[in-house]
Amino acid sequence: MKIHTSLLLALGIAVAAPAWAGTPDCACSKSAAPAPGSADARFVAIYSAEWKWRQQQFPGSDDDGATAAVPDRLPRVDAKSQEARLAYWNDVLKKLAVIPVDKLTPANKINFEVYKPQLENLAADIRFRQYEMPFNADSQFWSDLGFMSGRHLRTVKDAKNYIATLNDVPRWFDENIVNMQAGLKRGFSVPKAVLPGRDVSISTYIDIKDPTESDFYKPFKSLPATIPAAEQAILQAECAAAIRDKVIPSYAKLLKFFRDDSVPQARDTLAAEALPDGRAYYRQQIREYTTLDLDPQAIHDIGLKEVDRIQKEMDATMKATGFKGDMPAFLHFLRTDPQFYVKTPDELLMHASWIAKRVDAKLSQYFGLLPRGRFGIEPVPAAIAPFWTAGRGGAHTYWVNTYDLPSRPLYNLTALTLHESAPGHALQGELVEEMNAVPDFRKAYISAYGEGWALYCEYLGKEMGIYRTPYDDFGRESYDMWRAARLVIDTGVHHLGWTRAQAIKYLAEHTALSQHEVETEVDRYISWPGQALSYKLGELKILELRQLAEQELGTKFDIRKFHDAVLETGSVPLPVLEDHIKAFIAGQKKATTQ
Repeated sequence: MKIHTSLLLALGIAVAAPAWAGTPDCACSKSAAPAPGSADARFVAIYSAEWKWRQQQFPGSDDDGATAAVPDRLPRVDAKSQEARLAYWNDVLKKLAVIPVDKLTPANKINFEVYKPQLENLAADIRFRQYEMPFNADSQFWSDLGFMSGRHLRTVKDAKNYIATLNDVPRWFDENIVNMQAGLKRGFSVPKAVLPGRDVSISTYIDIKDPTESDFYKPFKSLPATIPAAEQAILQAECAAAIRDKVIPSYAKLLKFFRDDSVPQARDTLAAEALPDGRAYYRQQIREYTTLDLDPQAIHDIGLKEVDRIQKEMDATMKATGFKGDMPAFLHFLRTDPQFYVKTPDELLMHASWIAKRVDAKLSQYFGLLPRGRFGIEPVPAAIAPFWTAGRGGAHTYWVNTYDLPSRPLYNLTALTLHESAPGHALQGELVEEMNAVPDFRKAYISAYGEGWALYCEYLGKEMGIYRTPYDDFGRESYDMWRAARLVIDTGVHHLGWTRAQAIKYLAEHTALSQHEVETEVDRYISWPGQALSYKLGELKILELRQLAEQELGTKFDIRKFHDAVLETGSVPLPVLEDHIKAFIAGQKKATTQ
């Protein structure tokens, strides 16, 4: 799963995701300036103006980038600002509706096919007032804000902007609280069942006596030597004051609201379809996260079919380990035997690092283009670790969850590392930062593409020889089952009326996830409808396209060229990816016959 930024979570805006463009086969690159009055010129003018406006609306929305500017404020999230954005995007969509798509160049046709759904999703999020539910059991605007501590401040302006952002926290929190109050009033909230214990993600930021020990102060402990010592001292004092006087009191106010209002008034139902206008809302969530217009029952049936297929693989792998009992006994063995668990956080981080390095040695055999960028491996911050997934990745960091080590088995770590680092999210994220040939809006994250690619990379690890034991391979299959089970559970909860206990039982019986992970994952699906569907549906499409390429190209199939072709579009809807790969296949056929 890719890391989300706090600034955008409260807005329903997707963050930058991995991508690349630049091979001759890709009709994705920027061309010469279009002729005045042409369809291309009109389209470029529309998206250029909107993107400039969007950057002003959401300062810091590019904060995954290594060289991103440090914003001096947080976005407005009040209802009035949200309605103004909806009006703006509706107007842009009207302008897009009259663009003659058939007259666009191939590059701009792809741009259009990415851009229009992107705006439709942004508008839909506001239309359903998604901003009134700016958190879920997995991610919260208040805890993800802590990732600001990873900022590298290069100049005095960077430092002053960072301090200004801290001073803006009270206003931002207040606007979010008002939004949440409105959501509670109309029954649009995270289900009460997933809220117990989540207040620790707020209280962690309050239980600090010295502001210089706060995570928010970390960037000021290593200011560049180019800033004179006397000026550093002034900036450090200003940062400490902002944390003490603005940030900590804001978290204290939020904690009181969470305990006194949010939890008691949260809805007792679980299903997204039980929300106001819930059936339409859930279908929109499906469209946004899968880029497909699938019926929930159809997705449920795909999940059941995949669960049945993967179960047969898991049964065979269990026998390959030499285990003599049945599957429930084997799962108990995996969850309790000390050989599969480390004793210290550093041990887990070192195992992850070793796997990542073994992958690194094989990448050039499977990819024609590799990024210049690199990623690091860090533990998940303590404030959010109890309810986070086992790991999460982005262009610069692979975050490994070292909380509750008895719930972090080593047999899952290989698949996790392939997904979150390279060749999954980290490699893809590094490539997108080096992508200079497409409009900036093309770097926005599309879950079905990004998560589908990362799950495909877990599968690819078997071909690469990264799984060394039957237990590791069972971990891969268990992770594959985990994603298939999501199709069943997400639609089961949000469409078929499943209970939380029913979902927990299903996931526990079908995977080797620890009980802690099972429960945190189910709570994530309950509170974040649709997101969990993107992984398996995206992977299935990539596998389908690879099979097609292998069949059509035969001995001429080149795995490196295929992977480059998948990555070169950047993050795109699955139908766009399918069209692109079919064009790639046709191009390869033509090249081999000349």
